[in-house]
Amino acid sequence: MNFLGNLIWFVFGGLVGGINWLVAGCAWCITIVGIPVGLQCFKLASMSFWPFNKEVVYVNNSGVSLLLNIIWLLLSGIPLTITHLISGFLLTITIIGIPFARQSFKLARLALMPFGAQIVSRRYY
Repeated sequence: MNFLGNLIWFVFGGLVGGINWLVAGCAWCITIVGIPVGLQCFKLASMSFWPFNKEVVYVNNSGVSLLLNIIWLLLSGIPLTITHLISGFLLTITIIGIPFARQSFKLARLALMPFGAQIVSRRYY
């Protein structure tokens, strides 16, 4: 079921969202100081492409993560969050789109605070 959800997600919104994350990562990697931020964007782009069966866990609440999240929010976080929120609201129009809207809202939260976040795969037995 996760494969089918990821495939439908990729076609109807995941591709655009993932490309947005990749563009943000490339923009951050232009500067040497922004390379760690760009690498985080590339990790999160993979989640934006295939979000089903993945969860976001916030593990690191250090001062560095807070500082990076503030800088991120001001420079790149707001446009990515707005994109995912609009996508999520459009997906809630139909009942079939609600699981996809949940993924979009998960990515919107991640776009607000990507530092200190760890992506883990859920295993169903």
